[in-house]
Amino acid sequence: MNADSGQAKRPVNAVLAGPYGHPFHPILVTVPIGAWVASLIFDVGSHIVDDPAFLAQGARWLIAIGVLGALVAAAVGVLDLLAIPTGTPAFRTGLVHMGLNLVVTIAFAAGFWWRLSYSDAPVTAGQLALSAVSLAVLGVSGYLGGELAYHYGVRVADETTQAAGFTRGTSQH
Repeated sequence: MNADSGQAKRPVNAVLAGPYGHPFHPILVTVPIGAWVASLIFDVGSHIVDDPAFLAQGARWLIAIGVLGALVAAAVGVLDLLAIPTGTPAFRTGLVHMGLNLVVTIAFAAGFWWRLSYSDAPVTAGQLALSAVSLAVLGVSGYLGGELAYHYGVRVADETTQAAGFTRGTSQH
C-alpha cells in the first residue's frame, strides 16, 4: 500500500466523516437515492390513479427530503474527497462524482420549486422527464462512487485489516 492510497483510507475528521473503515457517506446517500427513486414511482403513479393529488404531493415532498439528504451526504462526501491526494485518478473521479451529484441535487431542487403550483394534477411530462434524467445521471455518479470505494479503495480499510475478517478462530467484534 503506497502512502497516497493509505491517506485516502483515513478520514479527515472521524467524528464527522466516520471512523477508519466505517465511512458515513455511503449510508447517508441512501436517503436521497431512496427518496428520489420513490418520487419517480409516485410521479408515474400520479398518471395511473383517479385522484393524483396525493401522489403528486408525496413526490414533491420526497424530492425535498432527497435534496436535504443530499446536502448532508455531500458535506460528508467532501470530507472524504479531501482525504484523496490531488492529481490522482481517484481525486479526478471524486471531482466528477461530486460535480454530477451537484447537478442532480440542483435539478431536483428546481423540480421541487416547479411542482409547487401543480399539487392537484398528475405531474407534467416535463417534471417527470426531469426526475427520470436526474436519476439516470445519479446512476452514473453512483457508478463513480462505487469506483472510488471498490476500485480505488477510498475510505475502505486496508487489506491487512480486511484479512483479519477471514482468519479462522479470531473475532474482531
